Parts: sequence; structure tokens; C-alpha cells
Amino acid sequence: GAMSVDSITDLDDNQSRLLEALQLSLPAEAQSKKEKARDKKLSLNPIYRQVPRLVDSCCQHLEKHGLQTVGIFRVGSSKKRVRQLREEFDRGIDVVLDEEHSIHDVAALLKEFLRDMPDPLLTRELYTPFINTLLLEPDEQLSTLQLLIYLLPPCNCDTLHRLLQFLSTVAGHAEDTRDKDGQEITGNKMTSLNLATIFGPNLLHKQKSTDKEFSVQSSARAEESTAIIAVVQKMIENYEALFMV
Repeated sequence: GAMSVDSITDLDDNQSRLLEALQLSLPAEAQSKKEKARDKKLSLNPIYRQVPRLVDSCCQHLEKHGLQTVGIFRVGSSKKRVRQLREEFDRGIDVVLDEEHSIHDVAALLKEFLRDMPDPLLTRELYTPFINTLLLEPDEQLSTLQLLIYLLPPCNCDTLHRLLQFLSTVAGHAEDTRDKDGQEITGNKMTSLNLATIFGPNLLHKQKSTDKEFSVQSSARAEESTAIIAVVQKMIENYEALFMV
């Protein structure tokens, strides 16, 4: 409550354990002081960066093994393997994702996690303000998006930063390139627009809609869906500026 940020960071280890227990996602093990100092720069949270282990593990795995995978996030996965992975994370097992795990299973798990959050990552409360940034002048849109991000709970803000960093990296490998020997390297074809189309509805929505609602309000929904995609695409393309204090 009345405690200042400085006094929270100065708490001894036993007291900070209590605060850690209240966070969105407990780390697998206590982070070293060096890591805490580094993470503090990127976080609104005074103790450590709050990114769920599942999100960080999936992003790391896909950054290491999946950046050249064509159509990552669009290709089907094994429902059974994804469910098994999900259950292991839910039980708190220290899951290690390695090259044996299918790129598409890990990609599906990340999408599922974001889709099934009780409150979307960008929160229902801020849904309308996020959408309404599109009504502003282009040069005002980014600064307003940045202010809205600051209104997110620290755990949402940290998780959003990690996710946008990852999606920006994926989009950076969308096009075909050539290596130093002139050999063609196939791009993953996942541009920021494609990624925003897939992730937007999971990150930003008012409520889970029923099939009936979809049929009744299809044209309004299509317009809303286009707005959601535009906002998330802008965030992917400008994530570094958005998190620059």
C-alpha cells in the first residue's frame, strides 16, 4: 500500500518471498541478484520481470528452432501432445523444451495460453481505448498506445513486452534471404500483419463470443476485427519505441 518502490526492493529475502508468491508466475528458482538488477530496467515491477514460464519457454524455443519454419502458427499441431505439454506446465513441472518438441506444438501451446487467459493480456477494461487509438492522428497513436501499456498491470506489461519482442523477431525472418555463400534461406512468410491476424483476437477482446453473436453482428464484428489487427500490428512493428521510457 503505502510502501515506496525503493523500500520494497530493499526488503530482505524472506519478506520478498511473500511478495513473489503473489506474482503471476513464480520463477523455477530464485533469480540471482545480478539477474534481478538487469530485469528491473525492463519492468514496472520492483522485484523481477513477471513473465509466465510457459510464455518465456515457448518464445525461447521458437526463437531458437522455429524462425525459418514456413507458416509458423498456421500449420496444425498434435492436440494430444499440446494437451500433455499444457498439463505439465500446469502441474508446475520444470518443462525443458528442446529440439525433440515440434515447432507447431509449441506454437499452438503459446496461442492457447494467450487465448485461454481469464482476462485477455491487454485487458477488457482497456479494450475500447486501445481500439480508439486508431481514431487519432498517426503521430499521436504511438504515444497513446505507450500510455495505455503503462496502465496495464505490471505482469501484463512484462508479458506483452516479451511477446512483442518475439513476434517482431519472427516478422524479421518473414522474407527470403541469402546467406554469405549466396544460398537462398527461405523466410517463414509470417509478416507483422499475418502475426497480428493470428494473435490480435487472443490479446484484445471484450468477451468470448458465441456462434449466435457472430451470426447476428457479423459486419460490425468484421470491422472490429480489422481494428484489433491494425492495433496489434502497430504494436509489433513499434514495440521497441513503445517500451522506451
